[in-house]
Amino acid sequence: MSEGNEKRTILVVDDAPENIDVLSGILKSHYRVKAALSGEQSLKVVTKNAPDLILLDVLMPGMDGYEVCRRLKGDPATASIPVIFVTGEAPDSAREAELGAAGTVTKPIDPAVLLSLISDCF
Repeated sequence: MSEGNEKRTILVVDDAPENIDVLSGILKSHYRVKAALSGEQSLKVVTKNAPDLILLDVLMPGMDGYEVCRRLKGDPATASIPVIFVTGEAPDSAREAELGAAGTVTKPIDPAVLLSLISDCF
């Protein structure tokens, strides 16, 4: 993927640590992975050090993935960061497109589908 260049950074946002572990396992040989366990925490991480892409769980307590995406896309400093939703539900394609998401992957995660969707963003 990267020929000696700096690896791109992906922020994985999910309230379930086991989901972060699964996604990190798929991504770590290709990308640098950061994690956040809540929508609020993800916004703090992005403000400090913007990732190249965000994998964002839709259903989280407190601030859900849709609200996180709305805030990211509403801020000129973070609007250009691609967001891919991760969900165990049926994707809400119309809402996700309206929010400016780059796509959606469903759980259980298919590594080939996930990596393909991410590479399409770069």
